[in-house]
Amino acid sequence: MINRFVQEQIEEKIIYQVNHYKDTPVPKKNAIIIYGPRQAGKTTLVNNVLKKYGSKAKYINCELISSKEALETTDDIKLKTFLGDSEVIILDEAQKIHDIGLIIKIIVDTYSEYQIIATGSSSFDLGHKLREPMTGRIGTFKLYPPSFEEISTRYNKHHYPLLENILRFGSYPEVVTLLYEKSQAAARDKLDEIASSYLYRDIFEIEKLKRTDILLKMLKALALQVGNEVSISELSKLVGVSVHTIDYYLYLLQESFIIHILRSFSRNLRKELNKKMKVYFCDLGIRNSLIQNYNPVDIRTDIGALWENFCIIERIKHNSINKRYVNSYFWRTYDGQEVDYIEEHSGQLDGYEFKWGKDARFKPPKAFVDNYENAAVKRIDRQNYQEFLI
Repeated sequence: MINRFVQEQIEEKIIYQVNHYKDTPVPKKNAIIIYGPRQAGKTTLVNNVLKKYGSKAKYINCELISSKEALETTDDIKLKTFLGDSEVIILDEAQKIHDIGLIIKIIVDTYSEYQIIATGSSSFDLGHKLREPMTGRIGTFKLYPPSFEEISTRYNKHHYPLLENILRFGSYPEVVTLLYEKSQAAARDKLDEIASSYLYRDIFEIEKLKRTDILLKMLKALALQVGNEVSISELSKLVGVSVHTIDYYLYLLQESFIIHILRSFSRNLRKELNKKMKVYFCDLGIRNSLIQNYNPVDIRTDIGALWENFCIIERIKHNSINKRYVNSYFWRTYDGQEVDYIEEHSGQLDGYEFKWGKDARFKPPKAFVDNYENAAVKRIDRQNYQEFLI
């Protein structure tokens, strides 16, 4: 099993809220919400929490009809009867419950003895259902597929073989387990199963999409454009749907933790690109499955794109785990000067260029460092990437 660093943060919040508010006459606990893609390990994580509380905790699978029937009520007495005497209530895949935001609000406001933990595979779906009724009353955590650091603590202290495996097969927990404990063929089969439809199931159900082939066609096109600017109008022509539809699908895919969209940074300097975007995959195994390319890194023609995707997504995981809040962008000018990734925080612009090759020559783009105060650019390669990600 891969230990997830966010589990400790969640447990600390539970312990604080259960102990601090146990005897408080006015209920003040926040519900804890865990977002993340399907198969990323949310159920495993909450079950680990469940074990620590034993009979004081109750696990509810909200995809079961019996759970839906019991929870889809605003009758506080019926809810209390169903939840029983447990202190910690886990609502797994909570977005399946109609009006889940209102129902959690009733539980939290009426029964101070309960600590609610809800998981959801789409921040689009669960977030919208919770945001309005639970304003100011939720603590949120994101659970991406395991990070490089989390996997390395379980499987490999010698990082290069692990790095190559993640670049080829990604980091979904079951895929990683099959890869290290069974075979590459088993890992590929699992990835292809996830990437074929299972990962997008919530989007299909939420939006009642009738043309799932369009979504998959668009994803394959995006998989071939990693590291390059994405044109919505070109995607529209390629896939054969409107610009509005492409834009909406991109939004759904990002909110479902399948892709991550990086916008261009601009302060309106004359030569800067603006209103552009790049799209990265939250898991490289899914990206490679879409194009059916699991080749070793030393014979790949797309290794530069893989490396850039890996570094950016792992940095996003790192920032999420460490509650490090930054604005992130890429930067490029019409004359070809570029910075792959920028973090804006505390008046500072930290730029990063990702290079797979061993050529040590690197010169920060002059237009960037000259025109912005407190701006710096650093090269990230195989010699120093661990300090960037760990």
